[in-house]
Amino acid sequence: MLIDFFFTLKDAKIPVTIKEFLTLLEAMQKNVIDASLDDFYYLSRLTLVKDEAHFDKFDRAFGMYFKGVNDVFETNSAIPLDWLLQRMKRELSDEQRAELEKFGYDKLMDRLQELLKEQKERHEGGSKWIGTGGTSPFGNGGTNPEGVRIGGKGGNRTAVKVWEARAYKDYDGDKEIGTRNIKVALRRLRKFARQGAEEELALDATIRATANNAGYLDIKMRPERKNNIKVLMLFDVGGTMDDHIERTEELFSASKTEFKNMEFFYFHNCVYDYMWKNNRRRHSERFPTWDILRKYPADTKLIFVGDATMSPYEVLQPGGSVEYNNAEAGSAWLARFTSAFPKFAWLNPEPEGIWQYRQSIGIIRQLMNNRMFPLTMDGLERAMRTLSK
Repeated sequence: MLIDFFFTLKDAKIPVTIKEFLTLLEAMQKNVIDASLDDFYYLSRLTLVKDEAHFDKFDRAFGMYFKGVNDVFETNSAIPLDWLLQRMKRELSDEQRAELEKFGYDKLMDRLQELLKEQKERHEGGSKWIGTGGTSPFGNGGTNPEGVRIGGKGGNRTAVKVWEARAYKDYDGDKEIGTRNIKVALRRLRKFARQGAEEELALDATIRATANNAGYLDIKMRPERKNNIKVLMLFDVGGTMDDHIERTEELFSASKTEFKNMEFFYFHNCVYDYMWKNNRRRHSERFPTWDILRKYPADTKLIFVGDATMSPYEVLQPGGSVEYNNAEAGSAWLARFTSAFPKFAWLNPEPEGIWQYRQSIGIIRQLMNNRMFPLTMDGLERAMRTLSK
């Protein structure tokens, strides 16, 4: 059985070795863990995966081999786990959907506090209590247009606040590009200069110097010609961006190749007062946004990459973040970025034809002075032309 598991990991391009596999078997033979699939997950990841960059590949391979193992949840949660499992899908008519009233952010949070004090038992379906599959604004898997997601997966992806620990994956910067057209589009954003050590033969200068030296060889060197453009890329990660991982990874990989002076950071949905560079350490290794704004020169080209799909609260209201109570609205931080870096653009992987139906996309597009472009070849070329002006 475990031999097939080993080959599943190899097929997933995870560099596991026979020695590491034997270490796993030895640990199991000595009963290092209990007979638990969760314990085996952590033990196998510990022994077989040497680089955390492969954690996401391991998770997908593990889930595929063991038929979709769910994430491990804490059993001592204040709300029992079985409340949060989606057990029912409820189909609503257009009329029923239209009857759902939006609470507004402040009333929503106040009402949640009241329900947490009142509710004493499990609930599935319905329109009032915290549960699953209903029309209540609290819980998960339901159909309320605005709510507080508690555990599980969202139904409409319009939650105002997410109450669960979430793990995002870093975009793979080494991913092979399926088409070189992305690189070709990015090459429109170029500004060459010769800087640094003189390591390249200057042929024309060498010929002139040799001729002037009565035919005695006089070699001349010069710095290598490099793209001098400075690029700052800010990537939205997690949530609805999971639908666009492959294309975003292709862009990320191509950008690392084309732009030698490139820095990147991650954010979720909208930029606030901090960002991060490693999603597995995003709670312990944070970079204050003020430091990012002050660190890079004004001629840096700023590129946002995100689907801009979220609750409007997350952009316009303090405390609107789905993860914590941000002191300032996301719109304030976006204004600071566009002011600090006059050359900016937003790349959106969502099809341009649906932008008009997403309120948050319209808001961010306006904040970006309409410099939002689809993540297509035409959109990339338009974005690069805008940044080059």
